[in-house]
Amino acid sequence: MSEVVSGPVSTAPTIGPNPESLQLLQDLASSIIDFGKREGASAVEAAASCNEGLSVNVRMGEVETIEHTRDKGMGVTVYIGQRKGSASTSDFSAQAIHDTVRAACNIARHASKDPHAGLADEELLARNPVDLDLYHPWALTAEQAIDLATRTEDAARNADSRITNSEGAGVNRSDALFVYANSLGFLQGYPSSRQSLSCSVIAGPAEAMQRDYWYSVARHADALQTPEEVGQIAAQRTVARLDSRSLNTRETPVVFQADVARSLFQNLVGAVRGASQYRKASFLLDAVGETLFPSYMRIHEQPHIPRALGSSSFDSEGVATQPRDLVSDGVLRGYVLDSYSARQLKLQTTGNAGGVHNLTIEANAGDLNDLLQQMGDGLLVTEMMGFGINAVTGDYSRGASGFWVEGGAIAYPVEEITVAGNLRSMFKGMQCVGSDIDTRGNIRCGSVLVDRMTVAGNG
Repeated sequence: MSEVVSGPVSTAPTIGPNPESLQLLQDLASSIIDFGKREGASAVEAAASCNEGLSVNVRMGEVETIEHTRDKGMGVTVYIGQRKGSASTSDFSAQAIHDTVRAACNIARHASKDPHAGLADEELLARNPVDLDLYHPWALTAEQAIDLATRTEDAARNADSRITNSEGAGVNRSDALFVYANSLGFLQGYPSSRQSLSCSVIAGPAEAMQRDYWYSVARHADALQTPEEVGQIAAQRTVARLDSRSLNTRETPVVFQADVARSLFQNLVGAVRGASQYRKASFLLDAVGETLFPSYMRIHEQPHIPRALGSSSFDSEGVATQPRDLVSDGVLRGYVLDSYSARQLKLQTTGNAGGVHNLTIEANAGDLNDLLQQMGDGLLVTEMMGFGINAVTGDYSRGASGFWVEGGAIAYPVEEITVAGNLRSMFKGMQCVGSDIDTRGNIRCGSVLVDRMTVAGNG
């Protein structure tokens, strides 16, 4: 057993929802703003954070690692006219803060002018942020975490005699406190938590081994799947892949299982992100108003869902988040913008500095089994490898594994295949989105049926 302790701990505030902890970081951020202005900055913004966590990993019934973490950091960005400079530190002492602010100011003085640089527009800031119930600390000791991880792995190893090895099971808890401030008088912060269980096991003989995994993650430990559920699902997914085959090259419908379908919409977000648009590096350049999807498709942000992993009252610039449609009736309604990219495009920020917030793809069909029935014969993709995507053309080619489906039922597992197409065609060809929505991230979607793709293998 090894134990790792990382991160400076001597001056980190106690994590928690108590007013004293929040006040420490708010005072720190306020002092950064004041000092930056004294150093000659015309505008200043600062972010300060600290987090504390526990991570335990168990493999083959033995404890491999116990990691206690406590980290902190502060970043400052100053603007001297249209010149910008940034610096950061993990040292919260007064001298380190002053040195960091001075460093940012020195950088700004030597930077080129940029007419698009600056703080977010004052009228867009979240002056009265909503409490989204994001903080639920887990009073979990290392001994309790070891027990949970052991139970998770035992459930997987005992689920099927074909499970022959394990890559281990893990338990993680993390508490964080974040504060953002700027010289427009904005000063807000909030605590949050994130808990998870995971397991990965191996099945089959040495010459034909297969590996798969499962995990559960939530703000509140009570919302996690049980160790037994996580372990059993990991085992079921693993043994289902035994005796995999390849396929010969063909055109076929493809269902992307919910946990991999998310990546399709990550490609959409990347293509409509402000930076991709003003750099003209997107296959969806100037695409607002275009019909990209079938008419049933609605893709929208829900930033204020209580306890959700992607929830936030304000983005990393302090801009208030708002529910909005990115796509409705299949039509792209807007871009994903921070203040800088919005100014480049002569638009207004959409409150997406730092990313999207609970981007939800609305279902129009039943669960995964219903999608397989609708597909009839085709490919079910359950894992993807590689990043063969051209952001400028939309050409798509990725390694995959999953199952060949006949008559709406899984016939046999497949591996060493490639699925290929073009993202524009794939978006238009999304026949339905399932109700089996995976909520374990910033993008929330179910399984997706695409009408036709090229599947290549060596079968």
